[in-house]
Amino acid sequence: MMKNRYHAAALSLALSFTFTSLHADAAAPADFTAAQQARIGEIAADYLVAHPQVLIEVSKKLQAQQAAIKAQLMAQSVLKGHRLLMQLDGVPVKGPQNSKVIVTEFFDYECIACSMMAPVMEQVMTSNPDVRFAFRDWTIFAGRYPESTQASRRGLDIWKQKGAEAYMTYHNGIYRTGHNEGKLTAADIEQVATAAGVGAENIATRTPSDSLIEGNNTLAELLGLTGTPGIIVMPAANATADNTTVIPGVVSAQVMQQAIDNAMK
Repeated sequence: MMKNRYHAAALSLALSFTFTSLHADAAAPADFTAAQQARIGEIAADYLVAHPQVLIEVSKKLQAQQAAIKAQLMAQSVLKGHRLLMQLDGVPVKGPQNSKVIVTEFFDYECIACSMMAPVMEQVMTSNPDVRFAFRDWTIFAGRYPESTQASRRGLDIWKQKGAEAYMTYHNGIYRTGHNEGKLTAADIEQVATAAGVGAENIATRTPSDSLIEGNNTLAELLGLTGTPGIIVMPAANATADNTTVIPGVVSAQVMQQAIDNAMK
């Protein structure tokens, strides 16, 4: 019974992939009798059982095709919000205003994956001084950890007070604490802020900061992002699905660079 089920599954997977590549003039299944079709199925299933590496290769190709389709759909979704992504009032940014490429990261200071991505972003920023990087607080962990909002408010206040250099020192400093997923504390936040060279938080900036954070949340949902980090690499103008890359998670500096180079085209 198990062998028959395996044969059926193997046959279904292999034939669904193989038949798509047949020439138009090849014989269709209807050209064979029921007995012939059954025998073909038995031969194919027996071959796949004897050569499981074929299934592995087919699976890899299917996964690659599905990933490519998903990437295209995500890029097309992001294109709908291109104009909104280019509106950077109040959003912390680093890099020339006239940059041809903008890298946007939606992040949460309590996100462990964002923490893993932070040193990669640092490396990529150093290698691409002509690219503009925008950091959008998306406090998806705020419902569980109030420090998520607290850290974002403090960072946005530092951006308003001191600008890009102090902000980046604070931003990366929070991640260097190694405290996330509920371990980040108010003491951590203030210690990192002090190291960034700023004084006490200006409480008056909280309301506009909260409005910006809420806008980022709405924008992330509009773009179809599913979590943090959500990174978008696209041209500032003439963006298309082919030169826009959406990166949903942690990737290497090489993958980031490929996305930037693609957007530069």
